Amino acid sequence: MSLVVAEKLDFCDPVWSALRAQAEELVQVVPSLASFAHATILKHDRLEDALSYHLAKKVGGDDVSPMLTREIFDEAMSADREIGEAVRADLSAIFERDPACHSYVQAFLFFKGFHALQCYRIAHWLWGAGRHWLAYFLQSRVSELFAVDIHPAARIGRGIMMDHATGITIGETAVVEDDVSMLHGVTLGGTGKEKGDRHPKIRHGVLLSVGAKVLGNIEVGEYSRVGAGSLVLKPVPAHCTVAGVPAKVIGCAGSDRPSQDMNQALDGGDFQI
Repeated sequence: MSLVVAEKLDFCDPVWSALRAQAEELVQVVPSLASFAHATILKHDRLEDALSYHLAKKVGGDDVSPMLTREIFDEAMSADREIGEAVRADLSAIFERDPACHSYVQAFLFFKGFHALQCYRIAHWLWGAGRHWLAYFLQSRVSELFAVDIHPAARIGRGIMMDHATGITIGETAVVEDDVSMLHGVTLGGTGKEKGDRHPKIRHGVLLSVGAKVLGNIEVGEYSRVGAGSLVLKPVPAHCTVAGVPAKVIGCAGSDRPSQDMNQALDGGDFQI
């Protein structure tokens, strides 16, 4: 690829451009990571190519080789351009919302919540293509590697932040709309052995704090908050905060965009979630 073409592509893709620039800076600051940064990011022409390489190295193994895993990832992202768009939105969400994230390259290389979510996106594409066994395999590997268990049939939007991510569990018929933030230990599960549509529907802009459990085919309304350790068994109105076991409405959501503001203080800061 010529330098002119590469510069044009970077101009049209600000996230990829910023990621490459930060990787180049990393090489200068930490020479011991130069080979890693080049292999993972700098030698690639597109964000999708870098991501498939990076994740295949993590997910591939003795059962399905990294090379074959990468071919599957490349196939999915070539067939569905919306995957790449979601990847960019997720990276931006992490950078903008997580105070521990100082660059795109940090999240891309090291944040397992981001890695688990992008593997889910590939598994979901496989599921939609009728390739259920490969989707199950990928789900299992993600659970083993990242301690995140997302059923490939679940529907998850873009601009999602999974902070820390350990223990996040999302069931088969769950729906998570755009711009949702969730912390470690969140469960979107069923209430027993019922079949069919049995998992929560998390609407746009919701903040699910650490350890929140939302069970059953119920709706958590847009721009609402669920407090830490809460057990939600009934629908949550939009723009509200619920907390407790079982969870009850305790007030408004505290802001117009709780998932982006990440304000996790209740009652004027007297109670922290």
